[in-house]
Amino acid sequence: MVQEVRPRLAALERAVFFGTPEWEEIAAGGPVDEVRAVMERLDFDDPINIQYTSGTTGFPKGATLSHHNLLNNAHFTAQLLAYTERDRVCVPVPLYHCFGMVLGNLACTTRGSCIVYPADTFEPEATLTACQDERCTSLYGVPTMFIAELGHPEFARFDLGSLRTGIMAGSPCPIEVMRRVNAEMGIEQISIAFGQTETSPVSTFVRVDDTLEHRCETVGQVMPHTEIKVVDPASGRIVPRGEPGEFCARGYLVMRGYWNDPERTAEAIDPAGWMHSGDLATMDADGYVRVVGRIKDMVIRGGENIYPREVEEFLHGHPDIADVQVIGVPDERYGEELMAWVILRAGARLGEEEVRDYCRGKIAHFKVPRYVKFTDSFPMTVTGKVQKFRMREMAIEELGLERAAAIATA
Repeated sequence: MVQEVRPRLAALERAVFFGTPEWEEIAAGGPVDEVRAVMERLDFDDPINIQYTSGTTGFPKGATLSHHNLLNNAHFTAQLLAYTERDRVCVPVPLYHCFGMVLGNLACTTRGSCIVYPADTFEPEATLTACQDERCTSLYGVPTMFIAELGHPEFARFDLGSLRTGIMAGSPCPIEVMRRVNAEMGIEQISIAFGQTETSPVSTFVRVDDTLEHRCETVGQVMPHTEIKVVDPASGRIVPRGEPGEFCARGYLVMRGYWNDPERTAEAIDPAGWMHSGDLATMDADGYVRVVGRIKDMVIRGGENIYPREVEEFLHGHPDIADVQVIGVPDERYGEELMAWVILRAGARLGEEEVRDYCRGKIAHFKVPRYVKFTDSFPMTVTGKVQKFRMREMAIEELGLERAAAIATA
C-alpha cells in the first residue's frame, strides 16, 4: 500500500496497516514463521535487550535485561495506572530508553491502549498539541519536559481536559513541579515512577489513588513482586524508618548484569541479589519512599553534609525560577561550595544576590549557594537527564577553580 507522507517522514520506505491485504499476507507466513521458530528456542530469562544507562555520571553501562524483566515491569505499570483499551497515552520520551520502551510501548501493548507519539524528538508545543488533538488520557515525561510544557508561552490555549494520569520519571521530580502538573495541567492522577535502567526500570510507583501529598512528595511504594530496603552505605545494615540510606531493590526486575563487565556487575548487585542504586532515600512507616539525593552528589562543605536535592526543592519555590540544579564545586578553604544553576521563568529578572537573599534565614547558612549561574539550559543526556559531572567541569573552568580542584584529598 502506497501512502502519501509528510516531508518530515520522507525517509519512510514502507507503511503497513492492520486489516489490509498486505498485512494479511505478512501475517500468513514468511518472516512471521521465522519469528515463531526463533520463539520456540527462547527462554523467558534469556537476554532480550542491552540497555545503556543514560550517562549522568559520564560512564554509560550496558544493562542486560531479560524478557522476564521487561514484560513484567510493563505489565505491573499498566496495571497500576489502570490502563484499558480506552486510554490514549502520549509518549514524548525516547523509545530507546526504558521509559519509552517499557512504560510506553510495552505497558500500552499489555492493555491494548493507544500510543501517541507527538514528534520524532521532544517538542513542548507538539506534545501539548498531541494531548489536545488526540484527546490523550495519559502523558509521560521527565521533569524538564513538564517544565518546558508548563512554561510554553501559549500553554493556556491548549485544552488538556482529557488527561487523567501520567508518569514523571527519569530524574528527581521537584515537588513544586508535581503540584503544578496537578493544578495547571489537570492531571489529578499524576504518578512518579522511580528506579533505574538496571531494574527494568521501575522499583517504586505512586498509585493513582494516593493522596496529593504522597503523589507529589514521595516516589510511592514498592512495585508488586519486588523487595526494597534502605541501608547504611558503609555497613550495609538496614537503617531505621525515616533515616536516609542507600535504596536497594531485589526481585524479577533486577538485570542479569552489565554486558561483559563482571567487575561492575559485582559492584552493583551484591551476593544476595540486591541491586544497589546509589540513590539516597528514606522510607516511612507506611512504606512510602522519598529520594533525598545521590550518594555521589552529596556535597561536603567544611564537614557539613549537604544534599543538593534539598536546596533545589527550596529554590523551586521561588516564583521567578523555572528550574534549578545545585552542584558542589571545589573550594580551597571548605573543600566544596554550593553552586546553583538557575533557569528563570519567561520575562523574569533576578540577580545572584537576590537568589542568596531568598535563602538566608530560611535554610541553614551553609546551604546558601556561594555561586549562582543563570542559564537557558543544562547539559543533558539524550534522554533528558541532567549531567551534573559536566556542570562541575564547566564551573571549574568558568570560575577559575582549577587550583582548588587539584588539591588531593584522602
